[in-house]
Amino acid sequence: MRSCDVLIIGGGPAGLSVASSLSPDILSIIVHQDSEIGKPVRTSGGSFLSDMRALSIPEKYYQLIDRLDFYSDKSEALFNIETDKMVVLDITGLYQYLASLSDDKSRELLLSTKFITTEQQADGSFISTIRGRKSGEETIQSKYIIDATGWQCAVLGALGHGRKPDRTGIGTEYEFEQSDYPMNRAILFVGSHVLSGYGWVFPTNYNRIRLGVGVIKPDTDESPRDVMNALLASGFLDKLGVKVPDDFETNSGIIPSVAFEEKVIFGNMIRVGDSANCATPIAGEGIRIAIEQGRLLGEALSKTIAQKSPSYLQAYEKSYGAKYARDYKIGFWANQRITGYKPADWDKSVRRINSLSEAQMIQLLRSRFNLKSLLRTGFLHLKRKLFG
Repeated sequence: MRSCDVLIIGGGPAGLSVASSLSPDILSIIVHQDSEIGKPVRTSGGSFLSDMRALSIPEKYYQLIDRLDFYSDKSEALFNIETDKMVVLDITGLYQYLASLSDDKSRELLLSTKFITTEQQADGSFISTIRGRKSGEETIQSKYIIDATGWQCAVLGALGHGRKPDRTGIGTEYEFEQSDYPMNRAILFVGSHVLSGYGWVFPTNYNRIRLGVGVIKPDTDESPRDVMNALLASGFLDKLGVKVPDDFETNSGIIPSVAFEEKVIFGNMIRVGDSANCATPIAGEGIRIAIEQGRLLGEALSKTIAQKSPSYLQAYEKSYGAKYARDYKIGFWANQRITGYKPADWDKSVRRINSLSEAQMIQLLRSRFNLKSLLRTGFLHLKRKLFG
C-alpha cells in the first residue's frame, strides 16, 4: 500500500497549487485522470492581468486583452480597457507550469489514474482506491485528502458529504487560426444565439482564437453543440468579424452553477477549486481563484500538520467565506434570473452595460458587488418599475 500525508485528487489548477505550497517535508500524491497535465483543454481561460501578476504567473502564459466588446441581437457595448486589463490564458502551458512548481517537493504525480473511492478510518485517515490504465488497481493511505475533482465532487460524494451539482454550465469551444483577427480584442455575446447562456471569442498568445458557447443545464434543453451549429449557420459571426475554417480543434468543459457554500473543511477532507464552486457566477471564470485558494490551502495545511492544530484550516475556511460568500450569493441570484431572459431583455441588458464605466464593467465580470453599485442597481430597477 502506498502512503502519504496528503492525497490530492485532481491535477487542475487548484490541486496543483495545493501541492506547490505544501512544506517540503510533507509527502503528497496527486492523482490525475488524464495522460497529460493541461490536456484536453476544458476551460476558455479568461482572467485578469492584475491577478496573474499577483500570483507571479509568467507573461508567456497569457494573451493581454485591452478591448472587450459585448453584443446582443440589437445592442452593443464596446470598451477600451485601460486599468484592470483582461488576459486569456494558455491553459496547457499554465497548468504544466503550475505542476512544475512542486517538482522539487516530496510529491508524486500519477497520470492516467482514476480515483475510485475512499473510506475514512477510525483515526481520521483515509484508505483510497485508485486505478491506473497500466498499473491497475491499488490503494493509498493518507492522513488528509483533497477534493480537487472539479464539478464531479468525487471525494465529497464518496464520503457522503455532498454530491455532484444538479445545475451546471456546459461549454463547447472551437479553436482555430484567423490571421486578420485583432489579438487584443475579446468578445462576449448574448441573445437569441445563446439563450440560457453566453458566447465568447478569446484570442490566445499562440495566434489562435477560441470561439465558444455555454449553456446552463437543466435551465435549457439545448446542447452546446446544437447551439454552436445554429450559431455557425446564422450569419451572426460576420458581425463579430469571426471566420470559422473547416479545420478546428474542439474543447469542452463543465463548471458548477449552484449556490455558494462556505463549508469546505470536513475533518481531514478539504474541497478546493470547482469542487468548492469557485467559478464566478456571472462570467464563470475561476482559474485565478483556484490557484489562489489552492496555495492558501497548502500553506494552512502545512501549518496544521506541523503544529498538530486544526485552527489553521478553520481560519482558511473562515477567510474563504468572508472573501467570496456575499458577492457569490448576489451573483448567483443574477445568474438564475438572466437564464430566463428573452432577446429583448438581453438588448436592454447590453444597453445598461454600455452605460457603465470601465471599472464598473470589470467589477461586474469579477462578480464584485459593493454597496454603492448595489444601491445604484436597486434605484435603476425601481425607476424602470415606476416609469417604464
